[in-house]
Amino acid sequence: MQKSECSGGTQLKNRVTGNDDQRTSSGTQIKHRNAVQRSKSSLSTSSPESAGKLHPRPSDKLNPKTINPFGEQSRAPSAFAAIYSKGGIPCRLVHGSVKHRLQWECPPESLSFDPLLITLAEGLRETKHPYTFVSQEGFRELLLVKGAPEKAVPLLPRLIPVLKAALVHSDDEVFERGLNALVQLSVVVGPSLNDHLKHLLTSLSKRLMDKKFKEPITSALQKLEQRGGSGSLSIIKSKIPTYCSICC
Repeated sequence: MQKSECSGGTQLKNRVTGNDDQRTSSGTQIKHRNAVQRSKSSLSTSSPESAGKLHPRPSDKLNPKTINPFGEQSRAPSAFAAIYSKGGIPCRLVHGSVKHRLQWECPPESLSFDPLLITLAEGLRETKHPYTFVSQEGFRELLLVKGAPEKAVPLLPRLIPVLKAALVHSDDEVFERGLNALVQLSVVVGPSLNDHLKHLLTSLSKRLMDKKFKEPITSALQKLEQRGGSGSLSIIKSKIPTYCSICC
């Protein structure tokens, strides 16, 4: 009888000990998994790529806006960037020690303005180098060639919406490029711009409320009036009543 009780007690003790060993083993496995997960998390946050995202380098703030060959811009270029990269713009940027310049593949006066002038105007909305320089300088130089008025006037119905898109852009630099292009165009086409002027003045009126643009916009309006003749003043005043004529 005593042997039976002793044997039963031994078996119970062995079962209890076995359960304790299983719980100890399970707990050890859980701790090991948690340690591995913490280790992976630590490695991911300490990687150079992650560190760069969490802590931008000081040089990132100093570098100008430029094309990142590994960024989204290179995978999904704008229409102007795509045309430029395929050689659709017959000029290239030449880097100088003091300033940049454009090198044309052929004399600009021999080029057709359609659709080149419109394409360059569309590039005014670019925000990355070299597209910003190529578009604004190419637009300016093309309008300086002999016979520019005859080539530019027929394109006004298509040019104006493109310039308007630059004037309503949220980027201040894009707006400034659009404003400069508008003045350059007015010098070339003169009163022919009057019929389209009202489509652009609303955008200028809104920006006129910003103090930093008051002087350049006023100067631009005066040049538009000067080039547009007497007919331009009434158009400007209808959209911007506070405008003071250069004749005052």
